[in-house]
Amino acid sequence: MTPRSLAHLGVLFTNFFFALNLSLVQFLSPEPIGPYGINFFRVGGTLFLLWSMAGWMRSDTDKPIRKEDWLRLAACGFTGIFLNQTLFIKGLTLTSTIHAALLMLSTPLVITGLAVFFLKEKLQWGQGIGLILGMTGATVLILDRTNMGADSLLGDGLIIINAISYAVYFILVKPLMQYYPPTQVIRWVFTFGALGILPIGWLQGTDALTIGLTTPELGALIVVVFCGTYLAYTFNIRGIQVLGAGVTGSYIYLQPVFATLIAIFFLEEKLTLGKGLAAVLIFVGVYLSSRRGVQKKSND
Repeated sequence: MTPRSLAHLGVLFTNFFFALNLSLVQFLSPEPIGPYGINFFRVGGTLFLLWSMAGWMRSDTDKPIRKEDWLRLAACGFTGIFLNQTLFIKGLTLTSTIHAALLMLSTPLVITGLAVFFLKEKLQWGQGIGLILGMTGATVLILDRTNMGADSLLGDGLIIINAISYAVYFILVKPLMQYYPPTQVIRWVFTFGALGILPIGWLQGTDALTIGLTTPELGALIVVVFCGTYLAYTFNIRGIQVLGAGVTGSYIYLQPVFATLIAIFFLEEKLTLGKGLAAVLIFVGVYLSSRRGVQKKSND
């Protein structure tokens, strides 16, 4: 297979792994592992793998970190790992897998909005309609409480804030990706993020080890750490290198599809009419808001 074909395959698996994570976390948490305990294993295990691989596969393209970039790396670790993962894992234990998957798809909508507000990018009419449709879909989804628990509204809110934090991270990390190798950036981002994740998840993580996990539970945890985090982030970075951020990002449309199918077949969740309507609005909204107008070439 060509490098581009392998990159496409890797990004496809990335979004499947992320979708699989949603159901596996529901399977593992809040029992036998608390949500922050899952983060303890997920981030701690991935951090170990990232630095272990760097030890014997270090690229000659790694660059010394510039003094002015340390603060940006720390901010990326806070928004992209600590805040993002903490809110996501807690929100997921309170809401349904389908709700979480569809609300996570609002991340591109938030990125577009932030780019217009902070980066002063021009908002085309199609993008404006897309933002309205996407926000309407998210509202319909949040209002659909069919077969939902008492704390599901809080869970939805945490997932939305998580999407905002990841959008902020996406904007912060972009200049770093343009100067440093992506694998070098992700190692340091996880390192700074782990400074907050590991202390918070220590008690829940060690409690799970003390109580002990069944073979299915241990297998699910290994998949979450190795496939759903380490391989997913590694494949995604490779996709950005080979395919570009636009093509790699477009695969996010598959994530809620995978997640919904997995949740229906393995967690027996129901796809209601409200969820279906919300999904259509969010999908169309993300598609429109992510489009860029084609600039006409000058004939001069």
